[in-house]
Amino acid sequence: MKQYPLLLWTLLVLLSACKQKNSPNSNTSIVVQPSVFKPEQYTAPRPEQKPKTLTTPWGDTRFDEYYWLNERDNPAVTAYLEAENRYADSVLLPVKGLREKLFAELKARIKEDDSSVPYFKNGYWYLTRFEAGKEYPVFCRKKETLEATEEILVDVNELAKGKPYCQVGALRISPDNRLVAYSVDYSGRNLFKIFFKNLENGQVLADSFDIGGVFHWANDSKTILYDTKDKITLRNDKIWRHQLGTDHKKDVLMYEEKDVTQYAYLGKSKSEQYFFINSAYTQTVEVHYLDANNPTGQFKTVRPRERDFFYSLEHHADKFIIRTNWNAKNFRIMEAPAGDPRRENWVDVLPHRDDILISDFTVFKNHLVTEERKGGLGQIHIVRWADKADHYIETGEPTYGCGLENNPEFDTKTLRYVFNSMKTPATVIDYDMETRAKTVKKVMPVLGGFDSNNYETEFVWATARDGVKVPISILYKKGFKRDGSAPCHLTGYGSYGYSYDPYFNRDKISLVDRGFVVAIAHIRGGMEMGYQWYENGKMFNKMNTFTDFIDCAEHLAKEKYTSTDRLFAEGRSAGGLLMGAVANLRPDLFKGIISGVPFVDVVTTMSDESIPLTTGEYTEWGNPNIKEQYEYMLSYSPYDNLKKANYPNLLILTSFADSQVQYFEPAKYVARLRDLKTDNNVLLFKTNMTGSHGGSSGRFKRLEERALEYAWMMGVLGMTGDEIRQ
Repeated sequence: MKQYPLLLWTLLVLLSACKQKNSPNSNTSIVVQPSVFKPEQYTAPRPEQKPKTLTTPWGDTRFDEYYWLNERDNPAVTAYLEAENRYADSVLLPVKGLREKLFAELKARIKEDDSSVPYFKNGYWYLTRFEAGKEYPVFCRKKETLEATEEILVDVNELAKGKPYCQVGALRISPDNRLVAYSVDYSGRNLFKIFFKNLENGQVLADSFDIGGVFHWANDSKTILYDTKDKITLRNDKIWRHQLGTDHKKDVLMYEEKDVTQYAYLGKSKSEQYFFINSAYTQTVEVHYLDANNPTGQFKTVRPRERDFFYSLEHHADKFIIRTNWNAKNFRIMEAPAGDPRRENWVDVLPHRDDILISDFTVFKNHLVTEERKGGLGQIHIVRWADKADHYIETGEPTYGCGLENNPEFDTKTLRYVFNSMKTPATVIDYDMETRAKTVKKVMPVLGGFDSNNYETEFVWATARDGVKVPISILYKKGFKRDGSAPCHLTGYGSYGYSYDPYFNRDKISLVDRGFVVAIAHIRGGMEMGYQWYENGKMFNKMNTFTDFIDCAEHLAKEKYTSTDRLFAEGRSAGGLLMGAVANLRPDLFKGIISGVPFVDVVTTMSDESIPLTTGEYTEWGNPNIKEQYEYMLSYSPYDNLKKANYPNLLILTSFADSQVQYFEPAKYVARLRDLKTDNNVLLFKTNMTGSHGGSSGRFKRLEERALEYAWMMGVLGMTGDEIRQ
């Protein structure tokens, strides 16, 4: 090597380092430091133990020392949750500045005065917009042209004044365009009240009452059908008819679902011709229909319910279009005369295919459009009614998400859909179903210098322990070096047949720009690979969901996308069950786990029929009154399988008002875990005292929650937050 004078050599080294730092292809490894958190300096809260004996119908017993934490109105419960919040805040003090920095960064990416792409329906253009600095949307319309004067339908910022939580559930315009009906939840527990506003004079009508959340107008513009919930279980069980100007206490009961395992879902056809009631849960469905021009009539049943027989309806011309699993595991599309829709009259439109799942569909005058899944990814299929000529919309990225947008018009050849990927912001596209021309209507703005060309995605396959190939979607910064030095944020869900698509998430740019690999494990329990993928991750196959996630995590470490000392996992709701299970099964595999509103007390919750979602989910998890099902749930229930062991760093998040996963599940879980864990890793529990299952209702409040999670991960790794790669 040529020898340089010491000073010149030093300058060359500094210059080289400067170039490396500013290179978009920098492969500089992330240096992991000791955690900034010192939980041993603080005293974690410990609720009082009050052992309760829980007994099965056949006499087996187990003990729950923290069962009393489900006493929502007990001041001692509130005091414990608030003490845990204070403890978490004290431990998080070292990253207070980082949290503020991340929040500012996340917020700065948002175009605060953004608006949706307008869509046209019944003479008006409809759009939703946000105003700078405000938390909530404003719903608007313009008559006939986009140049017309804007008319505000509902300003949610006004509704939310003085309210800690505010969520608009639905907003629907009467067929004559004169009235808007909207529902609002102020509790965070999916308990809605309906309001009516006269759009000609701006007056809110006297009609206002509690509903379940779903409602539809009859075609006379003065009658609505709406649902209500059982007051204890919050199960949607009744459908009512209300006529404006009358006492709602005299509303007519149109339908009641008495089977406690079923829910009554109200809908209306795209043609506006029919009301539908789907009496359903998972794959057992019974559909009832009623002419929307005759709301005082009686609902008719298409086909009586049969276990594991699914069908759903749309209306086209003089026929019902039917999506069904009848002799079709991955579903098929059929049709039947609207005047006589008995199953004997069903005929194929789009036959069943073993390798393609039909997940949804919509109808147009001249086209049928289906949303499908093949090989782990979504696709949109266009079929022309006249001659059944068909094609698929081309995508062009290795891993992506696509789905239909607002398409209320019936007589049109334009289909609106949304495409995005982990590196491509949500892109609204109008697609000519005849010429196949694409018109980009909007790309979600991402401020702060974001350029999708600086990122790369992959779609890879991990081999599960039983030989099944499990897909993983991956995002990282260009120039990423696979040497195991990168931190990784791996998420998963795997329940209810929900497919976890690789959509764009602008918040995660803050992780990727700091060297994180971001990944999604498309594990069994969803439907990414078809309906069988769901069946192989539910009931007695539920363990596959957990081991798939573990096998995906091991694959990422083995292939040097990351290493176990910098691998984080995250899941929410049923994904929180996933987190609890993998923490018990492989606590050594993860540096940290974020578990949001986690379903971690499976057996006790499923044994309490007064808790929302319990009886309707017997076919998802099992019925604890059946010994075999009880024992299988008990074998993986996170709360019941905690033991004396070392656990990863854990951040557990919940909401006090959550009606889907009650706050006391994670509260009990954390309390028992504090008794049993043998490590010095950080365990934090935060309760949002005014939020819902989805957290806070305001868009900026949600960013504060995200900043907390990201700062926690970085703090565990000893990162300062200044590790941004250009």
